[in-house]
Amino acid sequence: MSTLATSMTSRRMSNQGHVAVGLATVAVGFAVSAALNGLSPSWVIVWSFMLYPIAVYVSSRILEDRRQATDRLVRVSVTLAFVVVVLPLASLVWTVIREGAARFDATFLTGNMRLTPEDLAAQNGGEAVGGAFHAMVGTLIVTSVAALIAIPLGLFTAIYLVEYGRGRLVKAITSMVDVMTGIPSIVAGLFSYALFVLILGPGTRTGLAGGVALSVLMTPVVVRSAEEMLRLVPNELREASYALGVPRWKTIVKVVLPTAIAGILTGSTLAIARVIGETAPLLVTVGLAQETNLNPFDGRMTTLPVYTYYQYVQPGIPTDAGQSRAWAAALMLVIIVAVLFTLGRVLARVLQPKGMR
Repeated sequence: MSTLATSMTSRRMSNQGHVAVGLATVAVGFAVSAALNGLSPSWVIVWSFMLYPIAVYVSSRILEDRRQATDRLVRVSVTLAFVVVVLPLASLVWTVIREGAARFDATFLTGNMRLTPEDLAAQNGGEAVGGAFHAMVGTLIVTSVAALIAIPLGLFTAIYLVEYGRGRLVKAITSMVDVMTGIPSIVAGLFSYALFVLILGPGTRTGLAGGVALSVLMTPVVVRSAEEMLRLVPNELREASYALGVPRWKTIVKVVLPTAIAGILTGSTLAIARVIGETAPLLVTVGLAQETNLNPFDGRMTTLPVYTYYQYVQPGIPTDAGQSRAWAAALMLVIIVAVLFTLGRVLARVLQPKGMR
């Protein structure tokens, strides 16, 4: 009562008032859930989330005015939307860590799936055998090939669109990039497979083919992100460079790219993260191998997404062993993506011009 009285006197809804409204909303949500859906914690949360913005708006209208009530309604709605997005992500990450940590050991990190009869017997006895070292190496090689193809091609395309392009060709390239953005991953895999079959013959599966397939998916992301970053560079910087007699190509290299390098690196990192978990195109182009293959130009390779897929759908006997390896491979994939993001942010910070840090 004192909290509400203070709020009414000051015509402001205090933090304690928000807490009181939240507790009242949870109580109402509990009662509604018990009446309609039974005593389910999930439904209590759902009803509380749905009722809390309404309760805040009504309380603010009583204690404050319509403008403040509308502001609080929008703030609460945005905050709840953020929580709704973050909760599934946090749950997913926690599940992967919980399930994958049990098998995340030295054997998993250094071994492969070329199991001997002794290994199979040990696995049937409950020992942890088999690893994903060959899949980790394959993922890094295939993704590196894709990045070496897509990042320079996408960056040069973005530079042309922003700095040089005019007329119908720019519209055609932009339309093509938009179309490529929506290409299903399996279509990219079939394109790469057909290309290498025409060149090298039927049944060709190599890391290079997988890299080409992933580069088809990466390129439009790199183009779009780099294009937006280049457009954010102020024209005054270009004009100042031109006024000093610097050629356009050197202005791009010395002024435009260093200014936009942080955003370009971030976009490239996002593009790599976009494709590093793709499974369908790699099933078609790279295939599956039981041992480590360091040559992307010859022979099949295994990547972590394909390894995870096969270990989960074809776990062998006992099934728990294969599924444990699948969860551990998923955890390794999450760690690689996290490391890539961290590395991208560090490089963007280091390479950014001093005046913009």
